[in-house]
Amino acid sequence: MAALAKKQEATAARLDGLSLPAGGQWATEAREAALSRLEEMGLPDRRDEYWKFTRPDTLTQAEAPEAAVFETGEAPLFDNFDRIKVVFVDGVFDADASDALAGEGLSIERLADVASKDIHWAKDLYGHLEAKGQDPVERPMAAMNTAFATDGVVIHVTGKVSKPVNLIYRHKETTSDAILHHVVKLDAGAEVTILENGPAAARFNKSMEVDVADGAAFHHVRAQGRDHERRAVTHLFGRLGTESVFKSFTLTVNGRLTRNEAVLELTGDDAVAHVAGACLGDGEFHHDDTVFVTHDALNCESRQVFKKVLRNGAVGTFQGKILVKAGAQKTDGYQISQSLLLDEDSQFLAKPELEIYADDVACSHGSTSGAIDEDALFYLRARGVPKDIATDLLVMSFVAEAVDEVESEELREALIERLQGWLERRHH
Repeated sequence: MAALAKKQEATAARLDGLSLPAGGQWATEAREAALSRLEEMGLPDRRDEYWKFTRPDTLTQAEAPEAAVFETGEAPLFDNFDRIKVVFVDGVFDADASDALAGEGLSIERLADVASKDIHWAKDLYGHLEAKGQDPVERPMAAMNTAFATDGVVIHVTGKVSKPVNLIYRHKETTSDAILHHVVKLDAGAEVTILENGPAAARFNKSMEVDVADGAAFHHVRAQGRDHERRAVTHLFGRLGTESVFKSFTLTVNGRLTRNEAVLELTGDDAVAHVAGACLGDGEFHHDDTVFVTHDALNCESRQVFKKVLRNGAVGTFQGKILVKAGAQKTDGYQISQSLLLDEDSQFLAKPELEIYADDVACSHGSTSGAIDEDALFYLRARGVPKDIATDLLVMSFVAEAVDEVESEELREALIERLQGWLERRHH
């Protein structure tokens, strides 16, 4: 009780001076409920089970730590794709840099506009999946996001959308502290691809709630990188209907601290959920993937595939759980988390979990950590391949299983090119 009281006292200090954004009745009620959840559980600290590998201090302190704006000279990822651009600068929507918020088979609105309306379909989703995702594991940073997010997009997908929607996050101010909340609703049979890229802010708190109706398909590809000193915590909540598909992949390079949480619930029979990620970390780099997948229907499939390449003292963390509820027979659950440590200073911390209450399932999990295969490296060098290039080839081979989770060949190629560029820059 004393520890909880201390957390709540620290939370009150953090929230001092903050006020809930103005909005209509439903938005205000959702924000007040999220604030109550946050005040009850308190902001995270290292004593929390699911934060023991990651220090939350810089995510919860009153002021955002300064982060220099970093220029690579590279064109932003996805620039060569025909897409609908939605741009945010330090967490604020930039209408001039964005395309028209419209497209065939979908509608896109700003959260800031939607929240002021008394009646809107988003009232049945905003904060609802986040609230459901608080059990059995508390996610206070997500509750804080629901309570205080002032901007984001609300996307309603009614058909098969040909162009991806690209959420672009630009960082301009060295102490910017951005909170964005997105809501995506897919009607039955609809399909959409959401792309995300950019450093966003010095400190970034983002949530996305995705409701995938029967027979719908949601594809999500995210790239986090560029700014070396940025810090971010993100949450991806998904609810899947019958015969629906949810696929998400995240590529992370650079960044001082990144924590990505994914909370998926398969509620309809024959649903498919894949969540994957690859990260390359160098030096003062801490990357945390925390995933919770709940099977609550028949004959569903889930995959968690995470690969981390770490060097010069970088730290990678993976916490993944598959929960199979009673009656969720014929479940196929797969989880793999692996790290490639390029020196003795880096470390990988893993906590894979299975919790199964059905008897006709096929679930597996595995976690490994190791160095470059010296035999493979010798084989390549014996054939005239320089050591740096040989190492890069082995790194690319290692992360291939995660990148292969991306369904689009074009997107896979763009991600591979970006990974190769990151590796090549570290030869100098």
